[in-house]
Amino acid sequence: MARTDPAEGRRERRKAATRRALADAALRLFLEHGYDGVTVTQIADAADVSIATLFKHVPDGKQALIFDDGSERREALLAAVRDRPPGRSALDALHDRLAARGPFARELPPDLRRRRDLIMGTPELAGYQRRLWLRAEAPLAEALAADAGRAEPAPADRALARYVLETPELAAGAPDPRAALREIFDRLESGWAAPDRPA
Repeated sequence: MARTDPAEGRRERRKAATRRALADAALRLFLEHGYDGVTVTQIADAADVSIATLFKHVPDGKQALIFDDGSERREALLAAVRDRPPGRSALDALHDRLAARGPFARELPPDLRRRRDLIMGTPELAGYQRRLWLRAEAPLAEALAADAGRAEPAPADRALARYVLETPELAAGAPDPRAALREIFDRLESGWAAPDRPA
């Protein structure tokens, strides 16, 4: 049995605490002063760390401060495909996963609603969030291929992964984001046949 180094555990806890302090300070300052009204120096000061420490923990800079590294969302999407109930399509499972997040969630606590509105209303933050989604493209294509019994993703698996990952940005700005999300997934599920035209 492998033994855990206590010093390594402490280092990881300290790193996580510093990252959390930076994220909390950034979010609070962004909400108070707007994204453009806050500097990385102000965030570092509010978290009581140096600028060097801030960039050590968040090398992507200010726009990345209120996000995780994207691994949580990637793992959640892969689990949606792998662990879905029998008889449920991969696309339905992915839809359900996305529908529970951010702009699509029916009920968000006020703090998460403010965070969501900040991200959606700030082009730099929305763009960074999109890049985080797209980092999951290759693993999601692999999961879709494996689900279909293929050893390697085909171009269609990669295309479907890309479409799914672009959906949050496309649907979030619609007047009814949940309906837009459902419409996109319905089209992906049924194929791109031309819709019935009015007589």
